[in-house]
Amino acid sequence: MAKGTLTRWERALERWQSALVSRAVHREPVELLDALRRECDGHAVVCSENRVVVPNAYEVELDAAVHEELLRHGCGDVGQELTDALARHGERHGYEWAGPLTVRIVPATGPSADPYRVSSSPMPHVRADAFPAAG
Repeated sequence: MAKGTLTRWERALERWQSALVSRAVHREPVELLDALRRECDGHAVVCSENRVVVPNAYEVELDAAVHEELLRHGCGDVGQELTDALARHGERHGYEWAGPLTVRIVPATGPSADPYRVSSSPMPHVRADAFPAAG
């Protein structure tokens, strides 16, 4: 991994953590990345001995106030950073994505006891701005 990429990731994680802590959410961004990895691993489809296909379109719903706080702290690139980290996870496991990989961060549409919710789906021709509307 290039040093610049790692530094960008570390800065994004620091901004992400600061924003989350400031909103009294006691989970670290590492837990969110773990949730994305579990979502990926949990939906893996073994097609053959050498081919495992996983969803490529991930959506992370955050409490609306936390989402707004992230935007105020300039953490708008967190989705791309999470996409990059998930891509490395898939590469380590030899996964094949169902299409272009993307992680989209959106505000939750209703109240929730959880600080975030992760979902995924296989979408062969997806872009982050082409997700179906949440809700």
